[in-house]
Amino acid sequence: MSTLANSRRKAIQPTLARLPPLTSLRTFVATARHLNFVRAAEELHVTSAAVGQQIRLLEDYLGQPLFKRVRGQLQLTPAGLALVPGLTDAFDAVLAAMAQFATSDHEQPIRVSVAPSFASKWLIPRLDALRRAAPGLQVLVDASTQLTNLDAGDADCVIRYGSGPYPGLVVDHLFSEAVLPVCSPEFADAHSLWDGPHAIEDVPLLHEEGAEHDQSCPDWSGWLRAAGLSYHPSQGGFRLSQSSLVLDAALAGQGLGLGKIRLAEAEIRSGRLVSPFGVPQPVSSSYFFATTAHTARLMRVDLFREWLLAEARTLQTMDEIVARRIRPATDMIAAE
Repeated sequence: MSTLANSRRKAIQPTLARLPPLTSLRTFVATARHLNFVRAAEELHVTSAAVGQQIRLLEDYLGQPLFKRVRGQLQLTPAGLALVPGLTDAFDAVLAAMAQFATSDHEQPIRVSVAPSFASKWLIPRLDALRRAAPGLQVLVDASTQLTNLDAGDADCVIRYGSGPYPGLVVDHLFSEAVLPVCSPEFADAHSLWDGPHAIEDVPLLHEEGAEHDQSCPDWSGWLRAAGLSYHPSQGGFRLSQSSLVLDAALAGQGLGLGKIRLAEAEIRSGRLVSPFGVPQPVSSSYFFATTAHTARLMRVDLFREWLLAEARTLQTMDEIVARRIRPATDMIAAE
């Protein structure tokens, strides 16, 4: 063995500061277990060339070979055999520690702050899907419109309806929103709403006010102006503080409301709510998931975030949702 190699071996001290690269050590343990570069690469999700490179780096660092080929078969050298027990035990201990941490982190509830309407109309109906996607994940839903200080630990993450971009936080856009007139099918029939928006002059209207209402969302006067109608509807009806209450009142046959489509999606698709006229009017606010950079690294938060994004990707477009339910009652009767 060369003098250079001997000097390098003497210079290596068993301290954290002078450990060989952990990637090389991990690659050595996998290769020693399989005695095959290809199978080690499959376990580590890298290429066999990358495995070979890491083994060469470790051998260069240690100053001696760890593997040899005998009749085409990979075998450990005496130096490699000497390393296997200690490194295998070390990585087994690391894996056990990470598994224990993952289990304890997974068992802690994730605290999610959401607006009440989003909680009741969108999130809670999907919690069973979340349970199937992430078994054991516990979720504490805090339904509130109060400002949440994530840095102070008020919650692990928030789902907010707004304009973004929420600087200083890790933010994901979930989906946009739009509004359109909605009511129960019985209400639409009773007030001849299938004939068009001119029929609403004497119809009780449902108005949303309060913390969940944003300025980009039209009220009835704004919606009628956008629809090209010049008259003013009667002032009868009810004023409600939450988007979900507008939908609940419409379901109960109490009036015609401007409903947020994403919150009304389940009722529209089931036929419990209909939109007798009009097209979706987009609003500038959207739904966002947000958390801090530190909390984003927690496994339970990452699982919840990935599930949310997956759910958002499966949503139908607003036009697809509405097109299935906008049809006159006479058409529905004829189809029966």
